[in-house]
Amino acid sequence: MNIHQNAKTTPRSRAGFVQRVQQGAESVRDVAEALGVCDRTVRKWVARYHADGVAGLADRSCRPHHSPGALPPALDAWIERLRRQRWTGAQIAQALQLSRATVARRLQALGLARLRALEPAVPVRRYEWKRPGALLHLDIKKLGRIGRIGHRITGDRRTRVRGIGWEYVHVAVDDATRLAYVEVLPDEQGDTVTQFLWRALAWFRRVGIRVRRVLTDNGSGYLSRAFAILCRTVRVRHRRTRPYTPRTNGKAERFIPTLLREWAYIRPYRTSAVRQAALPHWVHHYHLHRPHAGLHGRPPASRLPRADNLVRLHT
Repeated sequence: MNIHQNAKTTPRSRAGFVQRVQQGAESVRDVAEALGVCDRTVRKWVARYHADGVAGLADRSCRPHHSPGALPPALDAWIERLRRQRWTGAQIAQALQLSRATVARRLQALGLARLRALEPAVPVRRYEWKRPGALLHLDIKKLGRIGRIGHRITGDRRTRVRGIGWEYVHVAVDDATRLAYVEVLPDEQGDTVTQFLWRALAWFRRVGIRVRRVLTDNGSGYLSRAFAILCRTVRVRHRRTRPYTPRTNGKAERFIPTLLREWAYIRPYRTSAVRQAALPHWVHHYHLHRPHAGLHGRPPASRLPRADNLVRLHT
């Protein structure tokens, strides 16, 4: 039971002074003075003990028995019904002739203040292709170029270098093995992503993986003609995610935060070139040494189709 930090009585002490009063050796005033409380407090607990026994000495809820200002249940039900029809708080207040503040409080209490609360949570559907190369996830993350150590490290946004531009981290993650091919490129245009895919396919062939499908979002680079021609030329099927559903491309979406946390933002880099130079070392660590939660604590290289590919990754 939670006792107020300034409470002078507890259920045990209340039972003690009720017993002292019942014995008749001390008056209510004497007991109150000994405990440092008023006479009314002692009489209250004695009366509750006579009415309900030991259970009457426990704390009761502070909630009032009557709330004249509370909304009628029917009106409260209408607020919930209209909100589930995706009415705004202002529309509900106008229709029911209530203040916006009242409707906002009720929506907050009902857990319907945000529209996303009206839609049921999408069940998590995890999948994994069994064969390496069966599906390759592609994605891009935009990073600010580094002119000097920035506010992410110093915490001082006044020293930001403005107008220095962006660079783009392109990633290709194999669904079955979680092996990743990563490059930092100057843009995300169609020709750039096409050339990246060509180099990624060559790298995966080098480690013994023949890519058969690629999965991308609906970015303009992935919808370019050059990208489509390359997919047809190398006989790779191009699949796209549904709009506004990044979880479909979950392997790449999950890899990018790991990449940023353990490489891009793990330490202060003085220039973008220094940061790019550190990328191959991290990718090597990720492939052969870093435990992967999705692989039961084993590194991605443990799922390579041939054992001699471990030597190829080290070279």
